[in-house]
Amino acid sequence: MGHKIHPKSFRLGVQSTWTSKWLTPKKKFPYLLEEDWNIREYLTTRLKHTEVDSISIERSGSNLKITIRVSKPGLVIGKGGKDIELLKKGIEKILVAISKKYPKLAPTKRTLSLNVEEVPKQDTSATVMAQELAGQIERRNPFRRTMKRYLDLILQNPKISGAKIRMSGRLDGNEISRAEWLAKGKIPLQTLRALIDYGEATAHCTYGAVGIKVWIYKGEFSTE
Repeated sequence: MGHKIHPKSFRLGVQSTWTSKWLTPKKKFPYLLEEDWNIREYLTTRLKHTEVDSISIERSGSNLKITIRVSKPGLVIGKGGKDIELLKKGIEKILVAISKKYPKLAPTKRTLSLNVEEVPKQDTSATVMAQELAGQIERRNPFRRTMKRYLDLILQNPKISGAKIRMSGRLDGNEISRAEWLAKGKIPLQTLRALIDYGEATAHCTYGAVGIKVWIYKGEFSTE
């Protein structure tokens, strides 16, 4: 049996940092963890079509700061900031609902700030590429042609040294599920110096779900 580990978890603390940044006493940990989980689930579901790259949550005292990196920030903000205000109200409802479960641990006052950042180069984000692939599969495009097209698109960037795409499920509606993958260049997954960006998404089709994973190798990490 092979022992697999998430590429980002493998490099956590070496070349990447945590997406949740806060310290708390042990008794408050389940409460804050549930908050983080529900906030991420809500934002990922609500912003599915904006191609979310990452969601960062920071806590400092009574301040809660959430940063969303997306490829289409205009769809998140909306006209005159209308949509982002609706997002804030949705998050506030989640915080109120969870605080009722933990009345002794919930803070009395809290300041919420929601920031939106744009992903500068979409073809270098594995998460964005995985979500775009999922959209293509949901539109019933042939998976092999789609994999090859997006792999070529990723490798057009001169800073990318290699990439890999893997799909699993009832590909093209076949009765038997299977896994197919396509790779070009180098993908040194066991090297801690290697800058490996990893992302995954799920395509929900009429014949079932198709899992999509993307690895992008961006060269070596230097501490100098």
